[in-house]
Amino acid sequence: MTAGKRCGTIALVGAPNAGKSTLLNLLVGSKLSIVTPKVQTTRRRILGIALRGEAQLIFVDTPGIFAPRRRLDRAMVAAAWVGAEDADIVVALVDAARGFDDDTRMILGRLNGTGRRLVLALNKIDLVRREILLPLADELAKGSTFERIFMISSTTGDGIADLADFLAAAVPEGPWLFPEDQLTDLPQRFLAAEITREQVFVQLHQELPYATTVETEGWEERDNGSVKITQTIHVQREGQKAIVLGKGGSQIKRIGAASRAELERMLGRRVHLFLFVRVSEGWAEDRAHYEAIGLDFES
Repeated sequence: MTAGKRCGTIALVGAPNAGKSTLLNLLVGSKLSIVTPKVQTTRRRILGIALRGEAQLIFVDTPGIFAPRRRLDRAMVAAAWVGAEDADIVVALVDAARGFDDDTRMILGRLNGTGRRLVLALNKIDLVRREILLPLADELAKGSTFERIFMISSTTGDGIADLADFLAAAVPEGPWLFPEDQLTDLPQRFLAAEITREQVFVQLHQELPYATTVETEGWEERDNGSVKITQTIHVQREGQKAIVLGKGGSQIKRIGAASRAELERMLGRRVHLFLFVRVSEGWAEDRAHYEAIGLDFES
């Protein structure tokens, strides 16, 4: 029975650190996309599914859009634009504290040429004085074709319900594409690897996190209901391996403890997590790695 039902895809697009992943997790009501203070954390499109009344909202959290330099950068940015082009509605997320910078100007200029339905969400309004917000919204709207402009905070939740209600009414009529209890199309093995990668970003500094990736290599269900997860943290040089391990293995123990606690919250059961560090000099140029995380190697 599909009478009255609605369903559509909504791409969350913006510059790095605009708050897309935090917004996705809030809208879905579950942690699907990792969140760190560092830019360019999200590397692939993350699908999150939410129900709002009779509407099924399929959110696509895309990598931040910026001027790419490396192959990985180009693949991430290409994935973001594919997400926008495939969506029924695009929510352009702008960090109100950053304002109308060059990245935002480029993104909005290109979105206006996609022919997609556009919504502007001015995020992090809790960090900006109100007398600045309205002029900023007016400036962002010039020359654009936004159906609506929302002022939101993914941290405090301000404006999120209004945005969700609008999207629920705006997506096309039609049957739901996923079961009502499904939150994402991503396998648990990938989500588990992302949880550990989040801790690498949070606990290690400067450029090292960008030289790492995490792979879930083992997933063993145990009779007592717990799960044994084996993961490898790939780095590009021996010196980086030493930093990830720390003196006497202290750093990787801290990463493992924090990741295990988060995994147990996500999975709702005991987790036995085993982490290893491997020097894989060419992982950022490995076609198989790109395919595994859903990126186009040729971008």
